[in-house]
Amino acid sequence: QVQLAESGGGLVQFGGSLRLSCTASVSIFNFKVAGWYRQAPGKERELVASITAGGTTEYATSVKGRFTISRNIGKNIIYLQMNNLEANDTATYYCSGVQGVVSYWGQGTQVTVSS
Repeated sequence: QVQLAESGGGLVQFGGSLRLSCTASVSIFNFKVAGWYRQAPGKERELVASITAGGTTEYATSVKGRFTISRNIGKNIIYLQMNNLEANDTATYYCSGVQGVVSYWGQGTQVTVSS
Protein backbone atom coordinates (compact mmCIF):
# COMPACT_ATOMS: atom_id res chain seq x y z
CA GLN A 1 0.00 0.00 0.00
CA VAL A 2 1.49 3.30 -1.09
CA GLN A 3 1.12 6.11 1.41
CA LEU A 4 2.24 9.70 1.11
CA ALA A 5 2.48 12.05 4.08
CA GLU A 6 3.01 15.78 3.70
CA SER A 7 4.50 18.01 6.36
CA GLY A 8 5.99 21.46 6.69
CA GLY A 9 2.97 23.65 6.08
CA GLY A 10 2.03 26.55 8.28
CA LEU A 11 1.54 30.28 8.55
CA VAL A 12 4.22 32.46 6.97
CA GLN A 13 4.50 36.15 6.23
CA PHE A 14 4.49 37.61 2.75
CA GLY A 15 7.95 37.16 1.24
CA GLY A 16 8.85 34.35 3.58
CA SER A 17 9.86 30.76 2.90
CA LEU A 18 8.66 27.27 3.72
CA ARG A 19 9.86 23.82 2.82
CA LEU A 20 7.28 21.10 2.38
CA SER A 21 8.19 17.45 2.68
CA CYS A 22 6.40 14.42 1.31
CA THR A 23 7.44 11.11 2.81
CA ALA A 24 6.51 7.99 0.86
CA SER A 25 6.02 4.48 2.24
CA VAL A 26 7.70 3.06 -0.88
CA SER A 27 10.73 3.93 -2.93
CA ILE A 28 10.03 7.18 -4.75
CA PHE A 29 12.28 6.00 -7.54
CA ASN A 30 9.35 3.77 -8.54
CA PHE A 31 7.23 6.82 -9.25
CA LYS A 32 7.06 7.58 -12.95
CA VAL A 33 6.42 11.15 -11.89
CA ALA A 34 5.89 12.83 -8.56
CA GLY A 35 4.56 16.27 -7.92
CA TRP A 36 3.10 18.90 -5.71
CA TYR A 37 -0.39 20.24 -6.32
CA ARG A 38 -2.35 22.90 -4.50
CA GLN A 39 -5.97 23.82 -4.06
CA ALA A 40 -7.22 27.14 -2.79
CA PRO A 41 -10.80 27.58 -1.51
CA GLY A 42 -13.24 27.79 -4.40
CA LYS A 43 -10.60 26.90 -6.96
CA GLU A 44 -9.59 23.76 -8.80
CA ARG A 45 -6.55 21.76 -7.81
CA GLU A 46 -3.55 22.81 -9.88
CA LEU A 47 -0.12 21.38 -10.53
CA VAL A 48 2.64 23.38 -8.86
CA ALA A 49 5.74 21.35 -9.68
CA SER A 50 6.67 17.88 -10.83
CA ILE A 51 9.73 15.68 -11.11
CA THR A 52 10.09 12.58 -13.24
CA ALA A 53 11.94 9.41 -12.37
CA GLY A 54 14.77 10.72 -14.52
CA GLY A 55 14.89 13.98 -12.58
CA THR A 56 13.27 16.30 -15.10
CA THR A 57 11.36 19.08 -13.37
CA GLU A 58 8.50 21.30 -14.45
CA TYR A 59 6.85 24.24 -12.75
CA ALA A 60 3.66 26.22 -13.00
CA THR A 61 4.33 29.63 -14.49
CA SER A 62 3.16 31.33 -11.30
CA VAL A 63 5.89 29.70 -9.18
CA LYS A 64 8.85 29.57 -11.58
CA GLY A 65 11.92 31.09 -9.99
CA ARG A 66 10.38 30.94 -6.51
CA PHE A 67 9.68 27.23 -5.89
CA THR A 68 12.02 24.27 -6.26
CA ILE A 69 11.07 20.61 -6.26
CA SER A 70 13.70 18.09 -5.24
CA ARG A 71 13.95 14.61 -3.78
CA ASN A 72 16.02 12.43 -1.51
CA ILE A 73 15.70 8.96 -3.00
CA GLY A 74 17.46 7.29 -0.09
CA LYS A 75 14.95 8.73 2.38
CA ASN A 76 11.94 8.50 0.04
CA ILE A 77 11.16 12.19 0.46
CA ILE A 78 10.04 14.75 -2.09
CA TYR A 79 10.56 18.37 -1.16
CA LEU A 80 9.04 21.64 -2.26
CA GLN A 81 11.12 24.66 -1.31
CA MET A 82 8.96 27.77 -1.50
CA ASN A 83 10.57 31.21 -1.42
CA ASN A 84 9.19 34.73 -1.77
CA LEU A 85 5.74 33.52 -0.85
CA GLU A 86 2.76 35.56 -1.95
CA ALA A 87 -0.84 35.74 -0.79
CA ASN A 88 -1.90 33.78 -3.88
CA ASP A 89 0.20 30.85 -2.69
CA THR A 90 -2.24 30.27 0.18
CA ALA A 91 -3.72 26.82 -0.37
CA THR A 92 -3.72 23.22 0.73
CA TYR A 93 -0.70 21.54 -0.82
CA TYR A 94 -0.87 17.89 -1.86
CA CYS A 95 1.84 15.48 -2.80
CA SER A 96 1.21 12.96 -5.57
CA GLY A 97 3.08 10.04 -7.05
CA VAL A 98 2.27 7.98 -10.15
CA GLN A 99 3.18 4.31 -10.11
CA GLY A 100 2.15 2.47 -13.23
CA VAL A 101 -1.31 3.82 -14.06
CA VAL A 102 -2.25 4.64 -10.48
CA SER A 103 -1.95 8.05 -8.86
CA TYR A 104 -1.44 8.22 -5.12
CA TRP A 105 -2.17 11.26 -3.00
CA GLY A 106 -1.33 12.52 0.42
CA GLN A 107 -3.90 14.18 2.66
CA GLY A 108 -2.46 17.65 2.23
CA THR A 109 -0.81 20.34 4.29
CA GLN A 110 -2.09 23.88 4.67
CA VAL A 111 0.04 26.86 3.68
CA THR A 112 -1.21 30.30 4.64
CA VAL A 113 0.61 33.45 3.59
CA SER A 114 -0.24 36.55 5.58
CA SER A 115 0.19 40.03 4.15
